[in-house]
Amino acid sequence: QVRLVESGGGLVQPGGSLRLSCVASGRIFSGFVMGWYRQAPGKQRELVAVVTGGGSRNYAESVKGRFTISRDNAKNTISLQMNSLKPEDTAVYYCNTYRGAENYWGQGTQVTVSS
Repeated sequence: QVRLVESGGGLVQPGGSLRLSCVASGRIFSGFVMGWYRQAPGKQRELVAVVTGGGSRNYAESVKGRFTISRDNAKNTISLQMNSLKPEDTAVYYCNTYRGAENYWGQGTQVTVSS
């Protein structure tokens, strides 16, 4: 079993920055892909950014150039640095990790971008 705990959400003005963090505990290995997803009200959950244990990264087109995902395998943590935030980035952000049939989610952290 794997447990994911997110932190770092909050309210920020457009153009501002936030940094999300996720700590994984339990049976987790570098072979797990880790990433961030988000879900805005009335919309489906969508991928934001993922990173493999080897450091390969993939981003949603809407966040490329603004968000950066990082991973520390020794500490089983990932972070999401979000810059130049826009109102459309407002959502609940979820940490995720998976390997094969194993798939785990955190409880989510709210990010609100508003003036």
